[in-house]
Amino acid sequence: MGTEAPSQPILSSRSSQNTLQADDMSSSVPNHEKPVDTSTPHTGSQNQTSTAAVTNGASEKSDIESPPTQPQKPSGMQAGIPPPPNGGLVAWLQVVAGFMLFFNTWGILNTFGVYQTYYETGALFTETSSNISWIGSIQAYMVLTVGFFSGPVYDRGYLRALLIAGSFGVVFGHMMLSLCTEFWQVLLAQGFCVGMGAGCLFVPAVAILPTYFNTKIGLAIGLAAAGSSMGGVIYPIAFYKLIGEVGFGWATRIIGFIALATLLVPIFVMKMRFKPPKARNLVDLSAFTDPPFMVFTIGTMIGFIGLYVMFFYLSYFAGERHITNAAMSFYIVPIFNAASTFGRTLPNALSDKTGPLNLIVPGAIVVGILTLCMLAVTSEAGIIVIAVLFGFFSGVFIALPPVCFVALTQDKRLIGTRIGMGFGIFGFGVLCGGPAAGSILGADEGNLNWTGLWVYAGVTLLASGVIFAALRVWKAGTALKVKI
Repeated sequence: MGTEAPSQPILSSRSSQNTLQADDMSSSVPNHEKPVDTSTPHTGSQNQTSTAAVTNGASEKSDIESPPTQPQKPSGMQAGIPPPPNGGLVAWLQVVAGFMLFFNTWGILNTFGVYQTYYETGALFTETSSNISWIGSIQAYMVLTVGFFSGPVYDRGYLRALLIAGSFGVVFGHMMLSLCTEFWQVLLAQGFCVGMGAGCLFVPAVAILPTYFNTKIGLAIGLAAAGSSMGGVIYPIAFYKLIGEVGFGWATRIIGFIALATLLVPIFVMKMRFKPPKARNLVDLSAFTDPPFMVFTIGTMIGFIGLYVMFFYLSYFAGERHITNAAMSFYIVPIFNAASTFGRTLPNALSDKTGPLNLIVPGAIVVGILTLCMLAVTSEAGIIVIAVLFGFFSGVFIALPPVCFVALTQDKRLIGTRIGMGFGIFGFGVLCGGPAAGSILGADEGNLNWTGLWVYAGVTLLASGVIFAALRVWKAGTALKVKI
């Protein structure tokens, strides 16, 4: 018998040739239903009767002989789904829509550095660095955790509901943030409301593209993920420019309106190519006994710790140490995110040729070294160079993990579940990043422990790179030209 997805009824036997074809098709990312051979198989007695009829020179076929095989063409969901188009207007519109979703999920998360710097001034409320960073950490954690639970909702065909609910959460959260004057209010509006809304949008941004692309999946996800960098450029500049002109309240409302306008694009153009025949499970228990998957997930979680230290504190460091003036300290964040645009596009496109693990290993090691270089930064030129280089190489942590999960998952029907599980675990790294770094930094304005903060971030990123390297050697040995 050929291998069928568990949710599909087995309609007939297959020949060994059809089985090989089915295995080839199952290697693609989407969970396609496979067309079946509807011909009636010969039984042993039928073959004997047919042989006897031929021997006797009968001109007519035996009554019990099977009719000639008539292959049927796939029709609709029941007979099978065509392979991904890998191009065309509709497919590339999904990339545009995914770009807008990343723009308003990771793009908003990448903006928190300017909010951290603004909140540190005490203009809105007075709190320690560690407490302030809880706002951004909870926001990021909500994106990853809500995305984990919204996966089965997407699988049941509720794409439009997720887009509308997520867009409402992001926009409403910003409108409420514009009215906040106390820490707990900001935590609820920006941390929980915006974070949960973005979490509803994150799953469609990742899940829909593999149904339209397989041979170009790295490029497609990379282009969509570039939206996070663009959001991290536009939102900080808008916030800084507007806050001096119209104040915190209206600056935040205008950002909410920008989010609303850009989120209308996926609401109107995003379209599920097919509804999965079975909603994914929240947890795939076999993942916990899959060592490569778990090693990669834990390695990435550790890397996210250091990654979010840089996201939250790079801008504040520049201003607090008087390395740059107040205006330039805000612009460090958009410079950082502008560089990451290329870091989230070029490596993904290259991963289609080289394999994602071959790229994420050097990327993680380089960002770890760059973070430790912050210990020696004393000039504006130095911090800008670090921001550009770190922004470029840090893109591997945002854009490459979904592609790595595809490469590390043997049963492609489990990709959705495993991506959700993986990013849910990454969230714990986010929670350990900013708040722990804030505690290391301390609250003594005249004697902040920046050395401890950068060592904490750099060591976790280097540890992540070492784990990736060990996994790569485990899977493919030391040969450099192996695609993995």
